[in-house]
Amino acid sequence: MLEHREDDQAFQTYLDRFTTEDAVIFPAPQSINDLENFPELHQQNLERLRKQA
Repeated sequence: MLEHREDDQAFQTYLDRFTTEDAVIFPAPQSINDLENFPELHQQNLERLRKQA
């Protein structure tokens, strides 16, 4: 998106990914301990995406 700042369609696609009903948004880590769980959360998200495809 940064490479195509004038591309309105790319920007709209970017926004659409976060405004769909099934979008899953993970909260930002609040501590170093939160980062320890990131690999597990990332894997769960990848599995969810594979099931949707």
